[in-house]
Amino acid sequence: MSTHGQTRPRETEAVPTPGVGIDRVPAMACIVLTQCAEALAAFDDARYTAPAPDGSGGTVGKHVRHALDHFCALLEQPEDAIDYDRRDRGVPVETDKGAAVREIDRLAALASGLHEVDLYREVTILAMLDGSGSTARLPSTLGRELFFAVHHAIHHHAMIHALAHGLGVSLPAGFGKAPSTLDHERRCGGS
Repeated sequence: MSTHGQTRPRETEAVPTPGVGIDRVPAMACIVLTQCAEALAAFDDARYTAPAPDGSGGTVGKHVRHALDHFCALLEQPEDAIDYDRRDRGVPVETDKGAAVREIDRLAALASGLHEVDLYREVTILAMLDGSGSTARLPSTLGRELFFAVHHAIHHHAMIHALAHGLGVSLPAGFGKAPSTLDHERRCGGS
């Protein structure tokens, strides 16, 4: 059976055992999105769009847009395949903090509406393999891809944190740190 081009497990197919943590992934997505919105409050409009002080390129707004692109590609549930490489650049999210926060709120609402059964739904990823534009179609699940979007966002939050430091903006110490890093620091006493 198919909904919006996505395959659902057939009645005869085994569904993975519930309670192994996959049900927590949408909440994790909402937390990471909310952390981003909260971090944006520390930036004035000029710093949100300011290029990196070291000349390495990028702006806070561009990192936010790129992280949100992945959530959009996934949560808007395309008809055919999820394509993380099809992005709209130069959109208001890059230059308008208010637009970014509204988009974060919209995406968090979509993520929070997912149920455990949704997370096991099979999806197809269209992956660009090289600069020529050649692609491959890869099988996955909605839950796995939502976790990927979360992990990808955390990576960009780390880049935002580095930009913030260069722009004289203070962000919470844990912003942009992966759960594995936070766990390591907790077990090792903070470093």
